[in-house]
Amino acid sequence: MKLTLPDRRFGGYIFDCDGTLADTMPLHYQAWKRLVEENGGTFSEELFYSLGGRPTEQIMALLRDQHGLHVADVHAAALRKEEYFVDLIRAVKPIEPVLRIARQMHGVAPLAVASGGLRKYVELTLDVLGIRGLFASVVCVEDYARAKPAPDPFLEAARRLNVAPAECVVFEDSPLGVQAAEAAGMECVFVPRNSEQ
Repeated sequence: MKLTLPDRRFGGYIFDCDGTLADTMPLHYQAWKRLVEENGGTFSEELFYSLGGRPTEQIMALLRDQHGLHVADVHAAALRKEEYFVDLIRAVKPIEPVLRIARQMHGVAPLAVASGGLRKYVELTLDVLGIRGLFASVVCVEDYARAKPAPDPFLEAARRLNVAPAECVVFEDSPLGVQAAEAAGMECVFVPRNSEQ
């Protein structure tokens, strides 16, 4: 995987978690597929990746409303999907090119994670990889009002790092995340989905 990095140092470095720091997307897809199939539906990998960056409950509501998934309680179904993910979490691997940058910048500039995931699962992912200590702040879906593509997750991360948004760079793997970074007035490094790391 080749990352195209801006040619300057930033005041703050903000990283998405799933698909950016951690190669969790295949695990999340397995968890989603299991849940959707239990509810009589099908869930293609293409649809899964097109929904990247959205909170779990938002995806669940969208599957119910636009794709006919029979789910009575969106919140309960979203929690069940996350528990299926936890069953697989020990298999998570780091995305080394991104993690290398985080390690290089640790102690040089403040680092944060800004995720659309629930804190419990984001922190578990960081802990399994042994990297939570790299980050001064971890911003999760509980910490802001509007999800990506709104700039809220990244603006909250910059606020917590005490760094102006224009002095931050974001590492993101989803189009929604890239839009959110741009809306926040931050530079963005796109992390492509690629098996070669």
